[in-house]
Amino acid sequence: MALARAQSAAYVGIQAYPVTVETDVANGLPQFNVVGLPDASVKESRERVRSAIKNSGLPFPGDKITINLAPADVKKEGPSFDLPIAVSLLAASGVIPEEALRNFIFMGELALDGSLRPFKGALVLAQGLKDQGTLIFPQENAREAALENKVAVYGMRSLSEVVQFLLKEKILSPEPTATLPVPPAVFSGLDFSEVKGQPLAKRALEIAVAGGHNLVFIGPPGAGKTMLAARIPTIMPPLSTEESIEVMKVYSVAGLMEKRGLSALPPFRSPHYSISPPALIGGGSWPKPGEISLAHRGVLFLDEMPEFRKDVLESLRSPLEEGWIWISRTKLQTGFPCRFLLIAAMNPCPCGFLTDPQKTCRCASPQIQKYQARISGPILDRIDLHVEVPAVSYQTLTQETAEESSAVIRERILRCRQIQHKRFADMPLKLNVWMRSREIKRYATPSAEGQKLLEAAMKRLHFSARAYYKILKLGRTIADLAGSPVVEAAHIAEAVQYRSLDRQRWG
Repeated sequence: MALARAQSAAYVGIQAYPVTVETDVANGLPQFNVVGLPDASVKESRERVRSAIKNSGLPFPGDKITINLAPADVKKEGPSFDLPIAVSLLAASGVIPEEALRNFIFMGELALDGSLRPFKGALVLAQGLKDQGTLIFPQENAREAALENKVAVYGMRSLSEVVQFLLKEKILSPEPTATLPVPPAVFSGLDFSEVKGQPLAKRALEIAVAGGHNLVFIGPPGAGKTMLAARIPTIMPPLSTEESIEVMKVYSVAGLMEKRGLSALPPFRSPHYSISPPALIGGGSWPKPGEISLAHRGVLFLDEMPEFRKDVLESLRSPLEEGWIWISRTKLQTGFPCRFLLIAAMNPCPCGFLTDPQKTCRCASPQIQKYQARISGPILDRIDLHVEVPAVSYQTLTQETAEESSAVIRERILRCRQIQHKRFADMPLKLNVWMRSREIKRYATPSAEGQKLLEAAMKRLHFSARAYYKILKLGRTIADLAGSPVVEAAHIAEAVQYRSLDRQRWG
């Protein structure tokens, strides 16, 4: 009879916690039991571990085996406990000295031949357990985990290699610290120079990206709304190392790191309008991040916004204000970050030609009202810029005038972001959009003429209190783009025009 322990880990949301795998091998009829609130995939590890040990040429005990995953009151999910179960079982059987397992944390799924397969959440575990010991992960997870430079990570290819390493029969070096590639200064492919006309829409996008302000485009089909949105990544500033790791942690627990890769580029997500609320905001019996979290520090583009289900759009209210989504279940509550730039596009009516001077709208007034009512006042109120995108004329499409490139626009945005970062150096949030009342009063109070102009606009257009503060934030970003330390009347006037489709004038 023997008892052995191996250290492992699990995560809830993007928070990691240690798990101790206790193995008891006792005399009795052959049994293999796993306890400690395992889910189905953890229970199935019994067969994977049995086959992996035998096919690796290692002895498998024919006694009563009991595996306990502690703490026993927290549900364990996923196949990543295969490796710690296997090494603790080998230690309890005397194949590996139990002392050899100390100061190591094991994670990994086992194939039936004993090879190691990657698992979700490697970066989250590496960050959460950097003070707990040295990590032994599958080779495919090692580079991701090595982004955390305060912990040693060993990438292994098979169970037999792990055993040889623990027995000191094979000498390995830890994975070198991973670094993020520098994003290109000029992107190949899409570029704003390809967009003919639409100066107001381009200006609005520049302001939106510079200050992190949400934006909605309204215009007829073919006006260029989707074309403009698709080029937003070419003017987005690169993420800092800290921001990149935040994003990659979300992608890691979602199992999308292979698609994301190690990158400092802001994410760009464009879900289809048939998406469900859990897929958008996150959810499931074991909560997983949704599209809003996958767009963290990047862009969430909702094309054909009125076609999204109403409950889907309404679920955006809190995330747009707080930048964080909490998901509550019976036995747990977890959260995911979701500070994203919302870009939406829609037609003005069901047929799309309400504002097109060249085509006649055939929609009845009740149809138009019903269509526009799909975007509720509270959602529209949370979108900073409402921009009409008119149809492009033949003359504009065929003109040879050179349009501004993405690189030129991006350079102005970078200068504006630098001003904001210097202004908010002592704050965790570095963009004007996240200013609170105190910062707005300190940094965004307009000049005397600007205050008079804003007062007149509030009385005439019946803006809400939320719209009032959004105008001030917009004015601050416009002033930063102009290099002005004071928010002047001209900056307020431009900000007000971007609220022209507020709900008091909707339709």
